[in-house]
Amino acid sequence: MNNKLIAGLALGTAIALTGQAGAQSRDQIQIVGSSTVFPYTQAVAEQFANQSEFSSPVVESTGTGGGMKIFCEGVGAQTPDITGASRAMKPSEWELCQKNGVTDITEVLLGYDALSLASSQNGPDLSVTKEQLYKALAAEVPVDGEIKANPYKSWNEIDASLPAEPILVYGPPPTSGTRDAWVELVMEEGCAELPEIDALEEDRKDEVCQRMRTDGAFVEAGENDNLIVQRLESDPSAFGIFGYSFLFENQDKLKGAQVGGVTPSEETVESGEYPVSRPLFVYIKNAHREAIPGLNEFVAEYVSENAMGQDGYLLDRGLVPLKAEKLKEVQDKTVNGGSMEAPQG
Repeated sequence: MNNKLIAGLALGTAIALTGQAGAQSRDQIQIVGSSTVFPYTQAVAEQFANQSEFSSPVVESTGTGGGMKIFCEGVGAQTPDITGASRAMKPSEWELCQKNGVTDITEVLLGYDALSLASSQNGPDLSVTKEQLYKALAAEVPVDGEIKANPYKSWNEIDASLPAEPILVYGPPPTSGTRDAWVELVMEEGCAELPEIDALEEDRKDEVCQRMRTDGAFVEAGENDNLIVQRLESDPSAFGIFGYSFLFENQDKLKGAQVGGVTPSEETVESGEYPVSRPLFVYIKNAHREAIPGLNEFVAEYVSENAMGQDGYLLDRGLVPLKAEKLKEVQDKTVNGGSMEAPQG
């Protein structure tokens, strides 16, 4: 199918969106995506609904990967207008969007978040390195110079300085951007510090460094972070993997472990001192901007000084903000519908 035909189909669907043919139209903005971005989007949706004449947007937490899949299904009222992501769009997701006629997308850098390993306030204090976290959570690790199934059952078996508690960590599933970021920023970096890894073939190295254990020490707990909090409260020795924004919102219940000797906080994430931080994004389907009532106004509110600025209400939810010059660049591109380029592999 050539580009002109694809563009024509996309335009035709967009026209149907603006028409009066009931099933093809809607008056609520629909948003999917990352559970980490969800609290920010929900806050903007509440502000938007309170201050405008438009219907309140519908915001659904589907995980980054799940959100991208739904977002890229096509253009039309049956597909979402925006997806949130706790990582950048992958080339494979871009290709899926292009294949289905989602050819004009604005990528919005919201700010920064950190990944945190947290426990109940009643749990043990923990200070770990990325290497120790890799050894705790990987399916296979070096043992006596060989790669073997992970034998470690307790933290202190990895290092005597760590608590004499069973290793039990609740974390996100493979569809989550939080999982992708954890593997990239913690598992792969911790694995790379071990000399036994250098001798492996590249494909084998990726497998050893990226694959999480499945023997019960690491438990996939879905996209609902609140359920993980409940489990941590019932078992103070357990830990959960969260975006910093969620830890920030639950400081009365949770405490963050130190990674590399640094505690996660707004100051340490913004400065780069905390070693497990990442950018957050939303992606906007530009073919929907004029078709869905209030979408342009919602987008403008999302990137406003009131929301994302140095004193914005999203900072109260734990977002680490962009510098003023970068924020102005993001605002201009977002409000004007600037199109992203294909992501590089």
